[in-house]
Amino acid sequence: MRLVWSRIFCQLAFAFGALVFGSISSTAQPFEVEIFSKSISNFKPGSTEKRFGQLEFVGGLEFTSSNQHVGALSGMVLMKDRRRILAVTDTGFWFAANVKRNANGAPIGLENARMAPLLDRSGEPFGDKWLADAESIVIDGDNALISLERNSRVLRYKIDLENFASVPERVKLNIDVRKLRANKSLETIVVAPQNSPLKGSPIIVSERTFARKNEIIAAIIDGPMKGLFTVRRKGKFDITDGDFLPDGDLLLLERRFNLADGIGMRIRKIKAEKIKPGAVLKGKKLIKANSSYQIDNMEGLSITTDEKGNIYLSLISDDNHSLLQRNLYLEFRLVEEE
Repeated sequence: MRLVWSRIFCQLAFAFGALVFGSISSTAQPFEVEIFSKSISNFKPGSTEKRFGQLEFVGGLEFTSSNQHVGALSGMVLMKDRRRILAVTDTGFWFAANVKRNANGAPIGLENARMAPLLDRSGEPFGDKWLADAESIVIDGDNALISLERNSRVLRYKIDLENFASVPERVKLNIDVRKLRANKSLETIVVAPQNSPLKGSPIIVSERTFARKNEIIAAIIDGPMKGLFTVRRKGKFDITDGDFLPDGDLLLLERRFNLADGIGMRIRKIKAEKIKPGAVLKGKKLIKANSSYQIDNMEGLSITTDEKGNIYLSLISDDNHSLLQRNLYLEFRLVEEE
């Protein structure tokens, strides 16, 4: 029976997602959006358990808005102050908001939320989802690097949290984008720490384009170790985002969203020294969850460190503008292995 309901759920979700707007807002001006949030205190409903492997659940939010553009959040960063979110949608928008926290530091709401269309090189909104399908964002100094699929490319924007008026530069890639699957291409962009073997190099990872059987195309696109590598696909999970830990290890967020198995989430950790041209990366499972946990279509991952040195993982979901899916924001603290 559970399998039947999973199939029904996925079929309806895909159907609703297909009804999303075919074009982007014609105005380039930022606009405020009101967010309604509900706190999530337990990662597994009905359980007070907080520890899940090396991750300790801090808290989360389910959020909605009356504004039709809120949703489809496909990539995010939590800024260094751990108070501000900067995200992108796969319908071509910036989304920025402040995280409201309780006395224990758990997220309890999103405030001062604003959105604005991503601009093209002429300073105008892209106007077409095929051109504006943003999937991942990472901060690199004063810039934001954004990967887009369908029309696969990486764009560099100057960070402008006030007016969102910067126009992009196209980043040169060492990968033949013509060989990427249109809707399974540049899903992840990350930037390595300067003190790691990769010395601040950007990395791109495709969602599910294979170089060889079960080996997903990825690349170090600049720096002293520039070159191609692959990530071994495990099971029916697709790579949706990633971020680096302070020590240079890479975390990859993966999601399962199919008719037979329903929704799933997994995070893999890949050791820093393994990431180099020609490598086939596998990694170690950090966490795995299914629909019995507070997850949805998890697509964004950001890693931050507080003033005490605690490391946090923030995750966000893409609701596909579907009535059957949810916008979720989740936080975990990384703890030592037992």
